[in-house]
Amino acid sequence: MNYESIKLTVDKRIAVVTINRPESLNALNAQVFNDLDEVFSDLETDKNVNCVIVTGSGEKAFVAGADIKEFPSLNAEQAKQLSKRGHDVFNKIENLSKPVIAAVNGFALGGGLELALACHIRYASENAKLGLPEVTLGLIPGYGGTQRLPQLIGKGLANEMVFSAKMISAEKAKSVGLVNEVFAAEELLPKCEELAMQIVKNSPQGIAMAIKAINASDSENGMESEIDSFGALFAQEDVKEGVSAFLEKRKPSFN
Repeated sequence: MNYESIKLTVDKRIAVVTINRPESLNALNAQVFNDLDEVFSDLETDKNVNCVIVTGSGEKAFVAGADIKEFPSLNAEQAKQLSKRGHDVFNKIENLSKPVIAAVNGFALGGGLELALACHIRYASENAKLGLPEVTLGLIPGYGGTQRLPQLIGKGLANEMVFSAKMISAEKAKSVGLVNEVFAAEELLPKCEELAMQIVKNSPQGIAMAIKAINASDSENGMESEIDSFGALFAQEDVKEGVSAFLEKRKPSFN
């Protein structure tokens, strides 16, 4: 499948999605959203993929934000639809049944940070800068940032980042739980691939249910989601293989 604004590679059950607009620091425009929507729909059903890495092309930016050149022509209703489009695509990423790792290489600002927030795991390069500068434009984060950021780092720190519009370093982001690990730029993608290789050894059915249950953890029915998912897995082949392998003292072989 060919995409206009992104590159896709698949190897050893790991897909790497690279946003490929280096001339604009990989800014999110309508085409990027269309391509992300399509590629994650494809990856959801691709039986050759068990884990996904998302990154940006070039050395300067993961995604430097939304493409502001599209904003002057928008009225209030069109802006609302733009926000909803971003929510729909990022919700699809967050709810993908396969883990999505953000390899944050360089600037992750505005919509770029919101894309990283929608991923299940975030690794960053040492030169990464993260922030939500929307209030400098008279706006607010519109692709889920006001909801996902407080869940990760707490309301106080989220308020500080949004209200001040300041960028934070990768090390600061790690210290507050915004990213999991920080690596030298040349090590970032290999470390993400190393993690992905560890993930794809495990039960795809179990991981899919774990994503569903963890995503429900902030809702009223989070505990019920875990109970239901735990029980449902006992009807799946992976549980039979995993338990048999444990009892037989061998490594499981998941399909």
